[in-house]
Amino acid sequence: MTDLFKALSNEHRIQILKWLKTPHDFFELEDIEPEVHEFGVCMSVIQKKVGLSQSTTSAYLTSMVAIGLLVSVRNGQWTYYKRNEEKIAELARYIQNTL
Repeated sequence: MTDLFKALSNEHRIQILKWLKTPHDFFELEDIEPEVHEFGVCMSVIQKKVGLSQSTTSAYLTSMVAIGLLVSVRNGQWTYYKRNEEKIAELARYIQNTL
């Protein structure tokens, strides 16, 4: 859980999780359709919205996949990301039951 809390101590990572919860509310339709339903949101679309360098955005996304907050799907040359709702629910239960 410590690694999850470390990841959540960064406002950009929290923002990305928020955006990916309801991508249609935060991204342009033409940037995410139709891939969002099957794969998630493309890394380049997330990077454009977050306004950070490609390498920083990639590092944030990779770390969130490593700790289980996100799931990545590779399709051709593009990598897509979506939330791992099971892990987020586990974190919520931990907070509710432990803290």
